[in-house]
This record gives sequence, C-alpha cells and structure tokens, in this order.
Amino acid sequence: MTATLYGANVSPFVRKVRTYLAEKGLAYTLDPVNPFAAPPDYRSISPLGKIPAWRDDDVTLADSSVICLYLERMHPQPALYPADPQAWARALWLEEYIDSGFVPKAGPGVFFPLVLAPMMQDQPVTAEVRARVETCIADELSPMWRYLEGELGDAEFFVGGALSIADLAVASIHVNLWHAGVDLDATQFPRLAAFLAREFARPSMAALIAEETPTWGRRTSA
Repeated sequence: MTATLYGANVSPFVRKVRTYLAEKGLAYTLDPVNPFAAPPDYRSISPLGKIPAWRDDDVTLADSSVICLYLERMHPQPALYPADPQAWARALWLEEYIDSGFVPKAGPGVFFPLVLAPMMQDQPVTAEVRARVETCIADELSPMWRYLEGELGDAEFFVGGALSIADLAVASIHVNLWHAGVDLDATQFPRLAAFLAREFARPSMAALIAEETPTWGRRTSA
C-alpha cells in the first residue's frame, strides 16, 4: 500500500513533512485535503480535523511532528534528528518554537491577510491591512527572528552541523512569507537570511516552492 499524506500543499506543517520525505527519499501520495472542507471520514484519520495526517498500511497518524518522528524510527537514514541527546532536544525545541510560536503569528498576521483573504474571501489588501501586517512583522516576528539569528550564529545549520528537523521547520513557514511577498531584512538578520536562501535552494524545498508558486505566489502584487 502506498503511503498517503493528507493536507493542502500551502500548509507549513504539510510542507515540513513533504520536505522531510524528500530528504529521506521516501515515496508517498499527497491527498490535498482542505481542513475547512474535509471529507466526512477525515476525522477517523485526524481526530482534531487538522492537517497533515498520514496513513501507511494500518498506521494512521496526525500532527506533523509525530509523523516525522515516526518516519525517523521507520527510516533512520539519512538521519534528520541528531544522535546526541542534547542536540536532539535542541532540534525538537526549535521545531516547537516555530510550530507553536512563530507559525501562529506569521500565518494569521501576514499570510492570511496578504494571500488567503484576497484569494478565498475576496478581501482586498488595503492600506489598513498592510499597516496591520507591518505591525505584526515589527512587533511579533522581528523579536522571533532575532532569537533565531542568535541560535543559528555562524553555523550552516541550526543543530549539530547537519540538516535536521529544526532547519526544515524554520524554512517551511518562511516559504509562506515568501509567497506573501515578505522578505527577511538581510541587514538586520544576515545569517538567517543566508540560511533561508540555502534552504530554499535545496532540491527538496525548491521543488515544492515551484509547485506552489503558480497558485499561492503573490510577490508581484504584494
């Protein structure tokens, strides 16, 4: 049975898992479930109705972090979680920092008003909307970028000198910001900006950006 990942490609959590699968070289089928209009039986796979969800033979899972941890046990090489316990914990923390801290601010505060609301609800991006977005960037995202800049330091990757789940999580939500036409200020956050450029250029991420851009990219109008 072919493994199936359920969820919309624009979700940063779905994208994180898809990038993980690409880096592992694992085959799967994407079922593009919209969580706001999911099929009636979707909650049998994802009890909270959220995306992504995963089915692999008789195993069903919900939550991007759980899916990736499960796949790491099933397919340990190439490793995307550090072996060292402290580095492992740090990678999990950075993933959580993004998933529970950064995404809930960047999604509703930036991506929704600049991309989803105009597309799905026919709500124009007015001067007032842009002002609220700029306030979110200045007051909410910039302090979090400052933290990430410090955590990255002069390293190529966030943890252990190698690609890990932390890097995938950080990069994934920034694709949403890129689609919205929001670029990181490289003068303020040069290390993080360089990191994102490297991650976006990786084949695993570049392929997804190319797939998503025709539908979700708003850089010319944002």
